[in-house]
Amino acid sequence: MKSWQVLGLFAVAALAAMASSNAQAGDDGWYLGGNLGEAHAKIADSRITEQLLAQGFDVTALNDDNRHLGYKLFGGYQFNQYLAIEGGYFNLGRFGFTATTIPPGTFAGDIRLQGANMDIVGLLPLTTRFAAFARAGVDYVWAKDQFAGTGAVVVQNPDASNHSAQYKFGVGLQFGITRSLDLRAEAERYRVNDAVGNRGDIDLFSLGVLYRFGARDTAPAAYVAPPASPPASPPLEPLPVAAVLPLETQRYCSILDIEFEINNDVMRREEREKLKVLGTFLTKYPDTTAVIEGHTDDVGTAADNLQLSQRRADNVVRYLIDDWHIAPARLQALGYGETRPIADNATQEGKRDNRRIDAVVACATDVEGLSVKPARVTMALLIEFDRDMADVKPEYHDDLRNVADFLKAHPTVTATIEGHTANTQANPALAQEISLRRAQNILNYLVSNFGIDGARLTAEGFGDSRRFAYNTTFAGQQENRRVNIIINYGK
Repeated sequence: MKSWQVLGLFAVAALAAMASSNAQAGDDGWYLGGNLGEAHAKIADSRITEQLLAQGFDVTALNDDNRHLGYKLFGGYQFNQYLAIEGGYFNLGRFGFTATTIPPGTFAGDIRLQGANMDIVGLLPLTTRFAAFARAGVDYVWAKDQFAGTGAVVVQNPDASNHSAQYKFGVGLQFGITRSLDLRAEAERYRVNDAVGNRGDIDLFSLGVLYRFGARDTAPAAYVAPPASPPASPPLEPLPVAAVLPLETQRYCSILDIEFEINNDVMRREEREKLKVLGTFLTKYPDTTAVIEGHTDDVGTAADNLQLSQRRADNVVRYLIDDWHIAPARLQALGYGETRPIADNATQEGKRDNRRIDAVVACATDVEGLSVKPARVTMALLIEFDRDMADVKPEYHDDLRNVADFLKAHPTVTATIEGHTANTQANPALAQEISLRRAQNILNYLVSNFGIDGARLTAEGFGDSRRFAYNTTFAGQQENRRVNIIINYGK
């Protein structure tokens, strides 16, 4: 198989992978760059020989100059980690030939090619720093030809030029040195018109650099222990421990940890269950106040992460106000973005820990010695599936039996079964259908194998909208192909 056939297959695979992904925004922004490399042309030797024969010349030797330095300058905008648009200027260099003839003489020609292009670029992340990409677009080429003859060969039209629009495509690899600077290796094919009626291909193999505007430094934030207390407003006290005060007066404090899914500010059911405990606490102690802190991992821009963390904190406050009727004056929402990690952002587990809400509650003194209503059980059972499959694996039988035993022991509670997928399906509708089928299969399994009343169970499909891990690795995709079983309680 020829090299460009292999590259063509790679381009199709990369574009197909891009088309099957519904990415969340993260790596967006403007960038500039440049590439330098070698351009290759295929000179039409047979056609040159035929034209000279038609004029009465035999060709005894034909030498080609079919390689030259090429470069390009470009700018673009990346919409997310999968899609960008890019345009710029390119110069493919100069190519030529010299034919020696009988009757004695020579016929020589060269062509210079430059132009502008506009491409759609699809990216396929392989790791957090390494990605493959494919491009397709249009080029507008300026071609300038010059011809010369010696001896018996006489050239009637020594100069010709042409402007024309053609197509181009290419593939490449990209490596992030820092969050601002990437290295690229590319192979591209430009379709050109040589100004005398011939069309052909010029291949450019190049290396380049890309600079992103507004991106921050590269390295993940180092692990930093969380502060002992928030930047508190005057009414709040430092809280982290529970202490026994004199005269047998008990002081209750609470620090609540709630995790969020990737690029998502909507609370999951199991996290709402934790907030019910906080709601109970604040209802019991009407003089207490609370600071709700929102945090993110370091994926995306600092400004976007700050806004996302604030929305997370705002949603928790809104839940406490709407569902628990806590006075707004007692609650404060603060978004810290990615500035206060509690784990290493270089790992998936660390990123997950950093996507969180901390609820720091001012301590309350309970002179009656009463205790806060304890946290109730929340069962978020993780059940993984093979790609595009919904069959329940035998290894989860015992786990599901435990769920069934819990439901039988607590006949007043219900359960919601949530189905999820990785973003590897062809379209959102297919992802939604697979996720719902997974949830329904778990529901049917509990009913048929353990006799659970189906009226107590609800199946919901969320498609690929609630990622648990990043889909840049196969392990992350597997974690996203899951079912969660959430035990529901009333207040």
